[in-house]
Amino acid sequence: MFKHTPIAAASLTSKSKLALVALIMSGSLLGCSPTETTDKAAPDTESAAQVDAQGEVNTVTTEGAADSNGMVTMHTAKGEVEVPVNPHPLAVYDMTLMQDLAALGVEVEGLPNNLHLDNLKAENTPESRDIGTLFEPNMEVLNELQPKAILIGSRMAEKYSTLQQMAPTLDLTVDTTNIYESSKTRLADLGRLFNKSDKAAELQKDIDTAIADAKAASAGKGNGLVILVNGNKISAYGAASRFGFLHTVFGIPMADANIEDATHGQPVSFEYLQKTNPDWLFVLDRTSAIGEEGIGAKEVLDNPLVHETNAWKNDHVVYLSPDSYLAFGGYYQWMKDAKLITDNFSKAAS
Repeated sequence: MFKHTPIAAASLTSKSKLALVALIMSGSLLGCSPTETTDKAAPDTESAAQVDAQGEVNTVTTEGAADSNGMVTMHTAKGEVEVPVNPHPLAVYDMTLMQDLAALGVEVEGLPNNLHLDNLKAENTPESRDIGTLFEPNMEVLNELQPKAILIGSRMAEKYSTLQQMAPTLDLTVDTTNIYESSKTRLADLGRLFNKSDKAAELQKDIDTAIADAKAASAGKGNGLVILVNGNKISAYGAASRFGFLHTVFGIPMADANIEDATHGQPVSFEYLQKTNPDWLFVLDRTSAIGEEGIGAKEVLDNPLVHETNAWKNDHVVYLSPDSYLAFGGYYQWMKDAKLITDNFSKAAS
């Protein structure tokens, strides 16, 4: 905290008082100089050609960051929320948000300490304060940081009310049932919030181009099944899950259209994999993704029943990036997994 030493009015002469008033007014005018430029100036509106998830080129007009009152409307899990533009210090408790902010080049003053991915912090920015974990905030450090905004996702959503008492809190959880549109809206919102709409449009163009490439490479090359391997346990995921983008965005047909929608997937067996017999098997190794030691997915799947599937026989087992589990819907997750699909399907015969 800054301490201010008061000036005793009785010790000033009349001329001294007048000089002091003039100095204060001069400083105020200089601070409001219309010729001053800062990083918080709203960007010009311009159009950018983009390729959408269907592979079509659209013209997207980037919006200014704020209205005349310096406020931005954000789409959150709690509805639309108005917040001041460019809030700093900033605290973030979600890896997907961290990826987008890193790609945008936004400095984050407060981050959790239990991170297992790269690309979660913008280059050439100062060290962030350790504000807890992805599930539990350190309220003492947050109080010291005095953030102007706190951005959270699904893992911290239950702490929303607590964090809201500290600073304006935005629950920007991605909607897994419509992950592409939800993540696209959020990236655009973050661009406006931090006066980086043009950069957000560039990043979205990258994502859309990568998705279009993945769709083109995978078209007509068979169905797929998404599973998560956690030790000796296996779960299958459907179109409405965090891994549903493989079907709904990349357009890969589902090997089983009747998978139950559940947060942690539908528990399945090796017999299920053999019976379903997917052309492609998309695997997330949870143990590896979260940095734990233990039996890996490749070892678990190397058994006689899995060997009977078309996916195994044709070397069509694709291991998804850890980002798809920890930061699904983030800029780098889109780019990594789209490239995995493009590279693997490009090598396969039609």
